[in-house]
Amino acid sequence: MIKNNDKENQQDRKLETVVLGGGCFWCLDAVYRELIGVRSVLCGYAGGAVEFPTYEAVCAGHTGHAEVISVTFDPDLISFEQMLRVFFAIHDPTTRNRQGHDVGSQYRSIIVCQNKRQEQAVYRVMHELKDLWPSPMVTEVAAAAIFYQAEPEHQNYLALHPQQGYCQLVIAPKLAHFRQQFAQFLRT
Repeated sequence: MIKNNDKENQQDRKLETVVLGGGCFWCLDAVYRELIGVRSVLCGYAGGAVEFPTYEAVCAGHTGHAEVISVTFDPDLISFEQMLRVFFAIHDPTTRNRQGHDVGSQYRSIIVCQNKRQEQAVYRVMHELKDLWPSPMVTEVAAAAIFYQAEPEHQNYLALHPQQGYCQLVIAPKLAHFRQQFAQFLRT
């Protein structure tokens, strides 16, 4: 007989994590919170050389880190490949160090792979989607790196600041487009 805690532990062992950067982490955070199978989304920093970076240092471009999200999800409910298809649909993977008005290496398109299987899947999906854009994809595919969680005020930013200008002008339209394109993967 399996106790409730044992069932939860079995489920937790099946969970997977993906670390993604594609512009401002507030946008990615808002999108991935709405996907089925997602257990948690954390905004943070990865891919740089500075330990324990701050938002101000990352935004100033002094750390080498990108703004990223770490998403923990259940691959029985949504596949790693589908998580990637969402990622490539919600940002422009052909612009180096830029997403819209956000400019700098901290806004680069990056996938921090947690293992070799993820890396292979990333290259497969990138090949599958390469003809969707008129320019080549420049998404950085990186090996596992330390993820530094961003400050509390950056977590779930849209829910906490829905009237803020960036949320209304940038995040909300991106979220609406995502909801239309991926309706079958939205939480109910």
